[in-house]
Amino acid sequence: MNFNVGGPSHLQYSISSSKVITRMCDNNNRFTPDYLAQQNNQVTHGGSIPGHIVINRDRENTDCNLFTDYFAENPRYPDSMFRRRFRMGRSLFLRIFNAVAEHDNYFMQRRDGLGTLGLSGLQKMTAVFRMLAYGIAADSTDEYIKIGESTAIQSLKKICRVVVEVFSEQYLRSPNANDVARLLHIGKRRGFPGMLGSLDCMHWKWKNCPTAWAGQYAGHSGSPTIILEAVADYDLWIWHAYFGLPGSNNDINVLEASHLFANLAEGIAPPAHYVIQGKEYNMSYYLADGIYPKWSTLVQSIHDPRGPKKQLFAMKQEGCRKDVEHAFGVL
Repeated sequence: MNFNVGGPSHLQYSISSSKVITRMCDNNNRFTPDYLAQQNNQVTHGGSIPGHIVINRDRENTDCNLFTDYFAENPRYPDSMFRRRFRMGRSLFLRIFNAVAEHDNYFMQRRDGLGTLGLSGLQKMTAVFRMLAYGIAADSTDEYIKIGESTAIQSLKKICRVVVEVFSEQYLRSPNANDVARLLHIGKRRGFPGMLGSLDCMHWKWKNCPTAWAGQYAGHSGSPTIILEAVADYDLWIWHAYFGLPGSNNDINVLEASHLFANLAEGIAPPAHYVIQGKEYNMSYYLADGIYPKWSTLVQSIHDPRGPKKQLFAMKQEGCRKDVEHAFGVL
């Protein structure tokens, strides 16, 4: 057999290949200077994001100042000023902070690629609680905390998610049998055996409501609102919350749409046994105002009390019913 490797066809192929390679080199030499000129004329941006400006906020000294002001062994500001500015005690704040930092390492202070310390968890938590306590914009926390607007918003979202994941099992739940027994004992001591708490609704103003929805969400005040239905006990523990209905509804509409008595209707509510004037009852109740229907699970005040007994009952009922109003005031 003869493969004819060095024949005329092979030589012809080599010549064609060399011409193609030569033509490609000429094209690259012609286009490369133009491409480099275009790159030199483009505006370069600082940072990893186009248009992002890096600001030296001196976060390390800011973290030291924050710690000295509120969290040192002998802080610059006393406990009373901490409670007023954070709307909670220092011990409660640190408890939430430790739980959040242990659950999500986003709130642990770390170094960047250059070895510079980033924001501490206390800085992120303080910015979030300032926004929640005062309703201020995220950008306004930059002056004292030295935190960017986008980081403050991201910290707020992460804290809300972590708080639900960490504390929902203990706090965001319905009362169990032990809770019901404790609430019945407190209610009996306050003069209302069988009471689990107070029921009421509040209107939460919706500042940025879309214009197309303004009429649907306009409440009695004329401005758009969203209704929150809640049940709270004497220590402001909110056992039930239903939020989201437009402000044009009244308390009865909200009650019919909520799931407050769902477990009771299904027969899976925790047992409640108490005695009033020798008669046994197995269904607890809530204190409510006069707009609610006359149900056995809702006890209202007397509209026009006549006589000392009715006047005493109305005074006690309205006094205990202020628990939910107090909780709304804290919110």
